[in-house]
Amino acid sequence: MTTASLRGGPEPTARAAVVSVPVPAAARVWWRTHSAQRKVFGYTLLAPAALYVLLLVGAPFLFSLWLAVSDANVGDPVARFIGLENFRAAWEMDTFWIAFQNSVVFLVVAAIFKSLLGTSLAFLLLQQFRGKKLIRGLVVIPFTLPIGISVLSWKWMYDSQFSVINWALSRVGLIGAYGSESWPIWLGQPHLALAACIAVNVWRTFPFSAIVLLAGFTAVPLEVIDAAKVDGCTFMQRFRHVVVPMIFPILMIGFLFDTVFTLSDLSVVYFLTQGGPGNASKILPVLAYQIGIQAGNLGRGAAIALFLVPLLVPALFLMLRNLKRREW
Repeated sequence: MTTASLRGGPEPTARAAVVSVPVPAAARVWWRTHSAQRKVFGYTLLAPAALYVLLLVGAPFLFSLWLAVSDANVGDPVARFIGLENFRAAWEMDTFWIAFQNSVVFLVVAAIFKSLLGTSLAFLLLQQFRGKKLIRGLVVIPFTLPIGISVLSWKWMYDSQFSVINWALSRVGLIGAYGSESWPIWLGQPHLALAACIAVNVWRTFPFSAIVLLAGFTAVPLEVIDAAKVDGCTFMQRFRHVVVPMIFPILMIGFLFDTVFTLSDLSVVYFLTQGGPGNASKILPVLAYQIGIQAGNLGRGAAIALFLVPLLVPALFLMLRNLKRREW
């Protein structure tokens, strides 16, 4: 018997048994924590979308980069690295600068008209009237129609002899009879060809802008609008200071998608004019297709197509930066 037991204290072995040593937090397995499990679950949900983007966008983009810095041709089985030679050759082409200028004009003019028409249509569809659901269904038809059918229909409407547009204009007295100097040849005159292509692009894609704006307008609480009315705000003041700030992220995302769709719109211009007459309606996607696919110079065609990236990256950067600031 020990001295501690004689004094009434616990045995040393018993005291050691009741003392528990806490396990350090670092010794715990990290993937069993709640926060780690949440991250793993979130990344698992994002994995299919990320894989889809990498395979559908990332891989073709990297392949186009390789083509742009090589002398790849349709008839050559092996491509050699030539650096920035394709970009330099494209830079020295007069046709490239004409296509670049037409692309900027195409984008700016189409964006202005699509913004005006999309906003007007969205406000119209917010009103209550009979047949509202039918009208909403008809509005999206231009955006959902196969592009070949819709553009070929417009090509018939632009026909130099049987144009239904010219027939209607002549009926109301805005132009003269067929064969006169005032009879427009929409796809054959340099000053009208690009405008005709822009009109078809606007007709096809402005319903998308209207749908995006309509979704944003319906998300604004009516209480906020009513409070602005009580404060005496006019319609334009409510739209500028109340509605636009609340749906700004939706507007930016819609504008970004619309910019991408407009700059990469090859089908409309190619089906209508193939860039003609001359180079009056030629844009960068059409020029890249003609040089890369039709002429077989894959490297130079890829280099011309990649010149669209400098037009998109600044717009993307500014939009995402504004969205990030508004989150704070």
